[in-house]
Amino acid sequence: MTLIAGIDEAGRGPLAGPVVAAAVILPEHFDLLGLTDSKKLSAKKREQLFGPIRQQALAVGVGFVHAEEVDEINILQATLRSMCQAVSRLKIEPQYLLIDGITPVPLSHPQQTIKKGDSRSLSIAAASVIAKVVRDRMMVVYDRHYPQYGFAGHKGYGSAKHRALIAEHGPCPLHRKSFAGVKEHV
Repeated sequence: MTLIAGIDEAGRGPLAGPVVAAAVILPEHFDLLGLTDSKKLSAKKREQLFGPIRQQALAVGVGFVHAEEVDEINILQATLRSMCQAVSRLKIEPQYLLIDGITPVPLSHPQQTIKKGDSRSLSIAAASVIAKVVRDRMMVVYDRHYPQYGFAGHKGYGSAKHRALIAEHGPCPLHRKSFAGVKEHV
């Protein structure tokens, strides 16, 4: 059996919070009813799938890059860095990487990028769920530290309400100051 790690990220587009990536190696005969691209699942369904994925996966690794670093190196480089971290945190060395998207990761592993991979590969779909749930949970915790921004609701995405709150309060340390919607208020 070839040990394949599916890799995906959550949080490329938001105005605040980290970009989080997950790498997941699934067993050969893995089946989890309802598992698909995390963007097609409700928050409740993602939470329901999170535990079974963690329990059944051979290995799960998570990496994250915070807003300040996103501003320093740009969102693409931050995404690739978080993906490399996720792979490095796997307790089993993968033999092959399947990456959601079009950009290979700067690792020496044999790899393939797959457009819409989170809809076409179970391991990438599992990684998308892990990354999204971890990121959402982080944003709920951050909401307790910065309640004036409503992070628990919009998770840092650029909703009209979030943009209005940035305009009202100015950005906090979680905001990506290089992103439109934030940099106007720095």
